Amino acid sequence: MNNEEFNVLDLFCGAGGLSLGFQMSGFNIKGAIDFNDYAIKTHKRNFPEGINLCTDIKTLDNLKILRLFKDKVDVIVGGPPCQGFSSANQWQSEKEKVEKNLLFYEYMRFVSVLKPKIFVIENVRQILTNNNSYAKNEIMKISEQLGYKVSFSILNAAEYGVPQKRIRAFIIGVDKKLNKIFDFDKLEKKDVVTVKEALSDLYKLEGREDIKNDINLSDYQKIMKINSNGAIYNHEIKYPISKVQERIKFVPQGGNWKNVPEELWDTQRNNRHSSAYRRLKEDDISITIDTGHMNYFHPIFNRVPTVRESARIQSFPDDFIFEGTKTAQFMQVGNAVPPLLAKEIADKIKNLLLEGDNV
Repeated sequence: MNNEEFNVLDLFCGAGGLSLGFQMSGFNIKGAIDFNDYAIKTHKRNFPEGINLCTDIKTLDNLKILRLFKDKVDVIVGGPPCQGFSSANQWQSEKEKVEKNLLFYEYMRFVSVLKPKIFVIENVRQILTNNNSYAKNEIMKISEQLGYKVSFSILNAAEYGVPQKRIRAFIIGVDKKLNKIFDFDKLEKKDVVTVKEALSDLYKLEGREDIKNDINLSDYQKIMKINSNGAIYNHEIKYPISKVQERIKFVPQGGNWKNVPEELWDTQRNNRHSSAYRRLKEDDISITIDTGHMNYFHPIFNRVPTVRESARIQSFPDDFIFEGTKTAQFMQVGNAVPPLLAKEIADKIKNLLLEGDNV
């Protein structure tokens, strides 16, 4: 087996979910760029060896990109901002959506300057279809001009060892000189991991004697704790105000706001979203982790999951520490690519680079 190492640059890196997945696969994280100061602080804490830049990516001209990263990057990864592609932004005009998402051009500019062997773009699945597939078509056109063979697919993180339904689009380009293409069908599906398998070892930290704690760790928990020496960070437990707790008490696992007695609501509505006051279900996967809204509650306790519990559901191990305010930490977790999903993609990319066969 070839022992050659490969280097990664993570654009719009956030906390570093993609970076971590590629690091787990044996790649070196040479650099990361994001506009958010707290995200870069988190990335720098967890990936101190690379160049961590907090800046507007548009301010980096081509010469500076070359000075920083020339001949140092084999793979570029990243998730250009996706707000305009999300179904939650249907009120925006088509023009507004396109203007808000022109940053994928900046991503492709880095590809054109640094000429990596492979690039990976992650985004909401609407990037493939919204605005008459504008972004996807532009990425495909630019990739062809730059000499890349591109494949794309929609993946659910729950199928790759992540205890969460999280559906995202991936676009992967491979330099034509390698005479290969990334085959998504070769990704290896994993057994389903439940919320209980992800979180139950943390129950004892609540100090509730009436809650039974499993003595044995699940296989998933062993993965999460492998390098932490038992330390638990970002696990500040906070309960909501009493009237919210009173409402949550009526919601069974898997239930939602409809289980709350009408008299407990300040206003009477029948049009709340199905995710409102959703309680996670121990024997199932989690709904999609968001950026900190009160859309889901702990399966056992009458509160939202902590940053650490949310990170567990995203597949960040316990030794990965998030910086910034609590709000900033929730944002970083909710916006991240699940590292275990990123690792599965990285493993196949590494095989492609090392062995020369289609993955």
